[in-house]
Amino acid sequence: MSHSFTNPLFLFLAMDYMFIFGSVIASSLVLVLFLYGSTSNKRKSSVPSGTTHAQSIKTSENGTWNPPEVSEGCDDIIIVGAGVAGAALAFTLGKDGRRVHVIERDLNEQDRIVGELLQPGGYLKLIELGLEDCVDEIDAQQVFGYALYKDGKNTKLSYPLEKFSSDISGKSFHNGRFIQRMRAKASSLPNVKLEQGTVTSLLEENGIVKGVHYKTKSGEELTAKAPLTIVCDGCFSNLRRSLCNPKVDLPSYFVGLILENCNLPYANHGHVILGDPSPILFYPISSTEIRCLVDVPGQKLPSLGNGDMALYLKTVVAPQVPSELHDSFIATVEKGNIRSMPNRSMPASPYPTPGALLMGDAFNMRHPLTGGGMTVALSDIVLLRDLLRPLRDLHDSTALCKYLESFYTLRKPVASTINTLAGALYKVFCASPDPARKEMRQACFDYLSLGGVFSQGPIALLSGLNPRPLSLVLHFFAVAIYGVGRLLVPFPSPTRMWIGARLISGASGIIFPIIKAEGVRQMFFPVTVPAYYRTPPVNLQN
Repeated sequence: MSHSFTNPLFLFLAMDYMFIFGSVIASSLVLVLFLYGSTSNKRKSSVPSGTTHAQSIKTSENGTWNPPEVSEGCDDIIIVGAGVAGAALAFTLGKDGRRVHVIERDLNEQDRIVGELLQPGGYLKLIELGLEDCVDEIDAQQVFGYALYKDGKNTKLSYPLEKFSSDISGKSFHNGRFIQRMRAKASSLPNVKLEQGTVTSLLEENGIVKGVHYKTKSGEELTAKAPLTIVCDGCFSNLRRSLCNPKVDLPSYFVGLILENCNLPYANHGHVILGDPSPILFYPISSTEIRCLVDVPGQKLPSLGNGDMALYLKTVVAPQVPSELHDSFIATVEKGNIRSMPNRSMPASPYPTPGALLMGDAFNMRHPLTGGGMTVALSDIVLLRDLLRPLRDLHDSTALCKYLESFYTLRKPVASTINTLAGALYKVFCASPDPARKEMRQACFDYLSLGGVFSQGPIALLSGLNPRPLSLVLHFFAVAIYGVGRLLVPFPSPTRMWIGARLISGASGIIFPIIKAEGVRQMFFPVTVPAYYRTPPVNLQN
């Protein structure tokens, strides 16, 4: 069902009023949720707390950071896992003078079908960490925005990069090559030890994590000890249960293919097809390869072994693929190199534990549709680095744990914005027989197609360049109000009014449960959390 306005001037006047009206509604609803969240049951001793960046960094008289002296014979920090988060964290903490022991299950180059698109906001964090050269020499491609397709129509959405240098953009690449570059850079530091081994359990004494038990590549069982253990062992983490309350949702699977020697309709752009039943993605990962990810909703895939998946891709997906990519898509399916992986989402729900900290996908996941995972991880690493910099000694585990609770609140505005956007967009972009959901999907496409603030605002959120929770809520409800306007103008009818009411109700039902899971207070009002103002313990600065 599609409706258009007959008068262009009326369209834009109506949109101005609808945007303001939507903003008022959204703000009121956020306030209601805040009041509700303030009176709801509190989580098990895990209320995040924080400190400001100005409070967290202590510098020398000349304004430079003096790393702590490395103590001989012991590790300062153990990092479990050397994926994007673990490898970047190892280099960052090692560069600050910490003695870091990284234990990774497999140090060979991995071949994954996700983690291949780093948004511009994430690339800025990579630069801040001094890791920007890790996208060099791996045939990484610049990405300048997205092309959005629906029902034979398309629109180009560019990242708002006008204020940045020409090198600032999204970066797409082979995930394994990127990680190997970061691992090499981390292990080049003399105080970083990168070891292949499988961590079997955390070493705990009187409720304090003292290190890990692990098995080396040769099968030898060893113990490593350090005052702080950071768990970054990914989405399949076997250690997270003792450190957080894992509520993992599995909304869909990604089926991955690589198309070779063909050109995208819009060069250096990601392509999102609002397909049926769910989105299809294309983006470059090298100068000759295009990654295709087909989202398959539900928890069961057509069989790869008996040909059901190939048939599904040819009959259901191929007709929705842009004509420029159709023949290459069919040829790739016929070659049979089809892979899949579950898409998982998990809000951060930590148990502050003395001696241990969770990071990366072991800690927090979102649907990978928007490619925001690496941006969240790198942003978290910048924050943790700044929190640890004033500390010379990490051995008082209780004081350190209390101080690092600030991490959970300080990360919320950025992480929750990206998480909420990913979850909400996925639900909006999926096809539905419900007329109200159809209208919301069409309204989203048309809203983004308007250009100007209507596309730049949402794309700034998606890219990690402007991760503001309130901006996300306002744009989300502006889309919903715009959808209602399409239904009511020029001639409202009882049926259209009913669909419009259900559209608003459905939009609320999409975004507010995600926000509630992320934490209303921490997401929108972090400064109201008392520990936000916590300063580094004096006894740890000596």
